[in-house]
Amino acid sequence: MVVSVLEEMRIRSLGVIEDAVVELSPGFTAVTGETGAGKTMVVTSLGLLLGGRADPGLVRIGTKSASVEGRITLGADAPAAVRAEEAGAELDDGALLISRTVSAEGRSRAFVGGRSVPVGLLGELADELVAVHGQTDQQGLLRPARQREALDRYAGDAVAVPLAKYAAAYRRVREVAGELDELTTRARERAQEADLLRFGLEEVAAAEPLPGEDADLAAEAERLGHAEALASAAALAHAALAGNPEDPEGVDAGMLVAGAQRALEAVRSHDPALAVLSDRIGEIGILLGDVAGELAGYADDLDADPRRLAAVEERRAVLAHLTRKYGDTIDSVLSWAEQGAARLGELDGDDERIEELTAERDALRAELGDLGQALTDARTEAAERFAAAVTAELAQLAMPHARVGVALRQTEDAEGIEVGGRRVAFGATGADEVELQLAPHPGAPPRPIAKGASGGELSRVMLAVEVVFAGSDPVPTYLFDEVDAGVGGKAAVEVGRRLAKLARSAQVVVVTHLPQVAAFADRQLLVEKTNDGSVTRSGVRVLEGEERVRELSRMLAGLEDSELGRAHAEELLAAAREAR
Repeated sequence: MVVSVLEEMRIRSLGVIEDAVVELSPGFTAVTGETGAGKTMVVTSLGLLLGGRADPGLVRIGTKSASVEGRITLGADAPAAVRAEEAGAELDDGALLISRTVSAEGRSRAFVGGRSVPVGLLGELADELVAVHGQTDQQGLLRPARQREALDRYAGDAVAVPLAKYAAAYRRVREVAGELDELTTRARERAQEADLLRFGLEEVAAAEPLPGEDADLAAEAERLGHAEALASAAALAHAALAGNPEDPEGVDAGMLVAGAQRALEAVRSHDPALAVLSDRIGEIGILLGDVAGELAGYADDLDADPRRLAAVEERRAVLAHLTRKYGDTIDSVLSWAEQGAARLGELDGDDERIEELTAERDALRAELGDLGQALTDARTEAAERFAAAVTAELAQLAMPHARVGVALRQTEDAEGIEVGGRRVAFGATGADEVELQLAPHPGAPPRPIAKGASGGELSRVMLAVEVVFAGSDPVPTYLFDEVDAGVGGKAAVEVGRRLAKLARSAQVVVVTHLPQVAAFADRQLLVEKTNDGSVTRSGVRVLEGEERVRELSRMLAGLEDSELGRAHAEELLAAAREAR
């Protein structure tokens, strides 16, 4: 299996850190230093490097921006390496270079493998690479949702598979419920819309308009209103073309054209050009005859009956009533009627749609009940194993008589889904409410860890949970920020021992103030300030030999050169080496 390791981080202008390099290694690394020296900035830096929220307040006063750079070794087929390469990043001799900058104005930029990337990609990589736990995570573990997430994570595919199916069915039932609510709550509005559509469609159907009828009637009304003038003009034009029967001596256009053609016919054989002109004059004569005939027919067909004009105007009034209400023209009225009929069909089909959606909703709720039952069964089985595993870890953390339990319960709800023969409330993750409980000693009733665990006990519960996770769903690197808060004495030694055990299969970095924990580390880093209150490049040092003894002595007795403290520090180191 390819192991990923966070090799180093360089931090510039972040909080009290001016410019420092944090050199890390496989195994267990402890980060120590005086209170306020900037140890927590190590956790903050890694959080930024892995997609955490960019807080401009972290930028060192007097500088324009803060930056964090990290180098993580990866195998070529590691999921994080594949995802990074998909984003265009390049590995540097098997290592992935990640950097994040935050400006004093709050702007943030991220780079992976030399390529500018969205900050969200850092979060994706973080899921594969590092688990960060600080004191806020302990408080997070108190929330029921986080406890359910922890159990589901431990259960693995046994919960993940039915949960994915449940989530899909839940989304669909929400969509169906929303559509049903829309249909039922707006029933009155839709009924009013249907009545208006029905009335309008009946008006249009009663009038029986034809496509383009309004334009045709407008033209006919114009013609009928000027029938006398049209007839007189047609008669005069006909006389000019074909002659007036009452004036046999009169000259008309037809006679003149015929005379012109006769004049050319006598000589057309002498010149082809003139023959062409003669033919064209003949064509004119034919055209004049046709027009004269049509003019005569027009005059004969012209209807000057005032009753017809009245009928046309009456019909136009009917059509005008439709165009005032439903469209500018009869064609647009007919288009409105077509669309209105389709919409009325939808509205009239609402009852059927409501029945269909109700049936689908009921079927989905039944499916949710089955899937919810499968989730409950899988969680119940995983809860027993999870509780036993965490309890076993607590026994190794100086809590030998403590018992951890995982309680699953549902809330009855008449409108809920059926799980276990009862109607219960449900949500996006099922019907189960998950609660971690702790009985710290025999005879003590199990109580929610939010109420029954002290600060030190909560720290150990969280560490036990993480060690259990390391065996079932490991990540390459774990970073703990004072996970030992509230712990001391023998319990602190056991915390160090368990962290050392976790470091056998993963890289573990711990920010700690306890010498009992630091003594178990494979490597100890000291964060120290200069005289001006900043942490510089030389302010994060690897402690070895005598220096490490002095630092552990300071952590134990508050005095670096205390003979008693030094003896105790050496004893701690020896015991830790033997235990490892």
